[in-house]
Amino acid sequence: MDRVALRGLKARGHHGVFPREREKGQTFIVDLVLGLDTRPAAADDDLTKTVHYGIVAEEVVAVVEGEPVNLIETLAERIARTCLKHEGVEEVEVCVHKPDAPITVPFDDVTVTITRSRV
Repeated sequence: MDRVALRGLKARGHHGVFPREREKGQTFIVDLVLGLDTRPAAADDDLTKTVHYGIVAEEVVAVVEGEPVNLIETLAERIARTCLKHEGVEEVEVCVHKPDAPITVPFDDVTVTITRSRV
C-alpha cells in the first residue's frame, strides 16, 4: 500500500475536559498518513484517481475547528472517519498533537495516534 502524508496541519479548537480549554481554545496539530494505491493515478497522471490531499486537509481542519469533544482520542476518531470517506483511502494513521495541554510539569507535546481502516 502506498502512503500520502500530511504533517503539521494546524487548527484552533475548543476540545478538552476543562472549562478554560472550552472557552479559550488552543492550537491542535494533526499528522496524517493515508494508505491507498497510487498506481492508477500515476499511470494516467490523473488527480481524480488518487486522494486530493488539499481537500482532505481542509476537511480535517474543519473537524478540529468544529464541535468540541472532551478527548483528543475522540477527535482523532472523527478525523479518521473523515479521511476514510474518500474513495481509495483504505487506511489512515492519525496523530493529534496537543502541545498546550493543561499539564503542571514541563513537557514538549501530548499526542494520541490511531490507525483505522475500511476493514
